[in-house]
Order: sequence, then C-alpha cells, then structure tokens
Amino acid sequence: MYRKYYVDLILFYVLLCKFDLSAGLKGAVSLDSWTFDKMISKFKASLVKFDITYPYGEKEDEYGKVAESARFSPDLMIAEIGVQDYGEKENSDIAERFGVSKDDFPVLKLFVEGKDEPITFTGDFKADEIKNFIKQHSYVRLVLNKCLPQFDELAEKFMAADRQDQKDVILSEAKQKVAEVSSAEEKKSADVYIKMMQKVIERGVGFIASEKERVKNIKEGKITTAKKEEMQGRLNILHSFSVKDEL
Repeated sequence: MYRKYYVDLILFYVLLCKFDLSAGLKGAVSLDSWTFDKMISKFKASLVKFDITYPYGEKEDEYGKVAESARFSPDLMIAEIGVQDYGEKENSDIAERFGVSKDDFPVLKLFVEGKDEPITFTGDFKADEIKNFIKQHSYVRLVLNKCLPQFDELAEKFMAADRQDQKDVILSEAKQKVAEVSSAEEKKSADVYIKMMQKVIERGVGFIASEKERVKNIKEGKITTAKKEEMQGRLNILHSFSVKDEL
C-alpha cells in the first residue's frame, strides 16, 4: 500500500515538473490588469502577447525566440498576458480594453512611447517576422538573424542621407568595415549590405522595395529549407534599409 502511495507521489512530481504551469516564458514579463500600465510606461517599446493562460506550441516557441533576442535591448520589453475565459475571467478586462478576442489568440500588440494607440501585428507568426515588425515600428535596436549591428547602423545612415556624396562616403565606410569582419558567415552578410548600397546608388531607393518583393517570392516558392533560411536572412538585411513605419 505504502509502496503504491510513494510511486504515485513520484509520478505526480515528475508530471508537475514536466508541465510546470507556473513557469512563464523565459525573457518575457507576465503582466496583468494591475501591472500593465505601470510596466508599459517604463519602456520605449513593449511587445505584448495576449493569449490563453498557459500557452504552448509552435507560436509560443517562436515568441520565445523573440524574447531571447530582446534580452540585450534595455528599451524593449517582451510581455505576455494570460486571459481567462472561465472562472474569474482574469485579465479579460484588459483584453476587452484593446479589442482583443479569444478567437484571435495569440494577438501581438506593440506599444511605442509617444503613440496613443498600439500597433497590431498581422504578419506570419515567425520570430524573424515579429522582430522585423518591432524594428519597423519603433526605434529599438534589435539584431536579426544574418544581420550585423555595425552594418545595420550604416544602413540606417545610408538611407537617411539625402545627397549622393553622403551615400558614397557611407558606402566607403562600409567597405572598410568588411575588413574587420572575422568569420566567413559574417563576411557573407557584410557583402550583402555592400551590394544593397551599390544597387540603391545605381537604381534609387525604390530598389529596396522591389528587391524585398523579389526575395519574398523566391522564399515562398518550392525551394529547400536551407535556401529559405538564406532568403529570410537576406530579407532581414533588406529590412535594415527600410524607413521607419514604411510597412
């Protein structure tokens, strides 16, 4: 009898560890109706996921990748709000406040300092897509896959430059920085930045939009997983050349 009791107790403990419902997503802040406004006001940008109380699955994994990428961004908060549609219906009031329906879970909303209304994410629920969304609608620095921080800064300066001679100077600076890149993988990414700058000088800023469309079409076609990852990396770099709120 006692042996069965202890076996059952051990099994219960194992299951409890495996399905630790109290553990939130690493890197994400758990918010509720009382803490929401207090926390949002402390960051330049906050990405909030409205979802079921204990989310799981592929989309939760993708959101975890976003949280991991944001760990070195002090101006960005990644957060979750678990909304109950039963019992005391915790946090249903804040979901209603922002027009979020449980039928649409998970819903991502980006709250940006200085803007009255949050921006709703409507893209494909993939980490890189979400990170691009954050970059496009805020001034928070967030490094994407295949991107290089030093070249991201140059890309922004390049697109902000009005005169041809200014763009030429930035291109020269970028070429010099290629020599500082150590790994072959980073060198490959750096070369893409250089090529994009050269194409913009040759064809104008409209090249970036047309190149994005071209790369997206390739990525959505029948290609290998490795090729899809390569195209996504190229898209990430192209987003570094985008003007804020261009989407």
